Amino acid sequence: MRLLVLCQFPLHSNLLHTRFDCLIDSYIENKVGLAENFLNEPLAAHLKENLITLYSGQHLLPAGIGNNTLLVHDNLIRSDKIFWLDPRHNDPHENAFFELIDHFIRYLNSTCYTGITGYEFHYTLYEKGAFYKKHFDQFRNNKSRAFSMIMYLNTGWQEADGGELCIYHSDHSQTIAPRNGKCVFFKSSELEHEVLQTHQPRLSITGWLKSG
Repeated sequence: MRLLVLCQFPLHSNLLHTRFDCLIDSYIENKVGLAENFLNEPLAAHLKENLITLYSGQHLLPAGIGNNTLLVHDNLIRSDKIFWLDPRHNDPHENAFFELIDHFIRYLNSTCYTGITGYEFHYTLYEKGAFYKKHFDQFRNNKSRAFSMIMYLNTGWQEADGGELCIYHSDHSQTIAPRNGKCVFFKSSELEHEVLQTHQPRLSITGWLKSG
């Protein structure tokens, strides 16, 4: 059994593992892992700049529901826009993000025996008034998504800005503010969730750790 650790991040060489432990242990305790500053400020700022540049260049596309031939677009259910991260972009900041995720997966597999073998992530932008209704992240026709991860890129986020992630447990709901650098981690097939309507542009990197 893992020992729970306090979510305080001392400035020493084990900083990353402390953050990883915070995320994993809070997941074990509550089925939702939370770690503040999972993305450090410089990396979060660079990724946010990338996202804004892509958005300004109209490279973000409306997100769909489902996958492959079952993909549909329905603005009454989901109204965010996305752009997939890809190592072939050879962007230094995306590469730094991939290095962080690779490190986390190695740590997760070695400490929790999760058997994660891959991942996929995209930039996500919710324009003012956008939302995503209640859903599960795992596809009905593809069970490879094991864990969902969301990392926020919103500095100075206020309660009035909306856009909280609302996660539905069996006996209560949990709302999470999309504050800069925070990471949310949960099992893709287990928890229904939604993004509440946002009153300001809401930026994140969203993705899934995959097995099989």
